[in-house]
Amino acid sequence: MGSHVATHLMFSGNCAAALELYASVFTDFRVDAVERYEAGGPSAGQVKMAEARLGDHHLMLIDSPVPHEFTFTASISIVVAFTDAKEFEKAFEALSANGTVRMPPGDYGFSQRFAWCADRLGVSWQLNLLRPASP
Repeated sequence: MGSHVATHLMFSGNCAAALELYASVFTDFRVDAVERYEAGGPSAGQVKMAEARLGDHHLMLIDSPVPHEFTFTASISIVVAFTDAKEFEKAFEALSANGTVRMPPGDYGFSQRFAWCADRLGVSWQLNLLRPASP
């Protein structure tokens, strides 16, 4: 495929907080570039455009200078598969703190452990602890 695909996340002034949160949760979260709005404007210092990666998944993150009547929805989630139970638990605790738990961590039959939450910024996450591969 010759296209570049990324998930776009639009915040209303708290994009920098999202970048900090995700970098603290995921060891393989990398911010590749950040451009901020220039001083003197109403959005001064906020993130005009950030490019980041979570593993191999590309993200584009912005602070919108224009107010909108919508925000994130649970119908779109970032799904992260884990092979390490401690990393799964750390991610769930950090992402669900001051957020919303939609499905608490548990064995729902399709994985070893699964959880669905929205972080304090409204972004929806589905966390999946993969079952060990059978020999």
